[in-house]
Amino acid sequence: MQDMEEPEPSPGRRERSPVWGVVGLIGALIIGLLGYSLVQVGRAPQSGEAVPGFQLTSLDGAPIRLDDYRGQVVVLNFFASWCPPCRDEAPDLERTWRKVQNQGVQFVGIAYKDTSSKVRAFLDEFQTTYPCALDPRSRTARAYGVTGVPETFVVDAEGRLVHHFVGPITEPELSLILEQALNRSSLP
Repeated sequence: MQDMEEPEPSPGRRERSPVWGVVGLIGALIIGLLGYSLVQVGRAPQSGEAVPGFQLTSLDGAPIRLDDYRGQVVVLNFFASWCPPCRDEAPDLERTWRKVQNQGVQFVGIAYKDTSSKVRAFLDEFQTTYPCALDPRSRTARAYGVTGVPETFVVDAEGRLVHHFVGPITEPELSLILEQALNRSSLP
């Protein structure tokens, strides 16, 4: 029998370590998962478009459905107890709510990636009186194209988007948009 020698690698050609194959596979998986997560976020509704319906359960156990507020202007505020800008805007939201709650306006807080106990503590701290709900698995946030908090959607009486605030809002900003939405809703 002849001894077979291993062929020598060609000049300029290196052998690849199996480690690089694993690193490449892990990199491809990470890129794939990031791409998949981006696909899962819906497109935020544009001004004048119908907003997605939803059904959640308030922290008090009552059902919250967007359809139940048809005929009213609705303010949907996506927030989280761990979010500093959400803490900044919470007093303005509550003040505005107290001013307009008897004028055909409904506020709904939707907690984003948060826990019931932390949300309850947040609501107690800011004496929030409008209904709030957790968003299990962020389904509602994805349907609205929410990419972070706070985000606030003002919806007219027919269920169309009036304005989308990205970031914290102030009482004067929200009051102006609500006035416009209420005037639009009262037109024949």
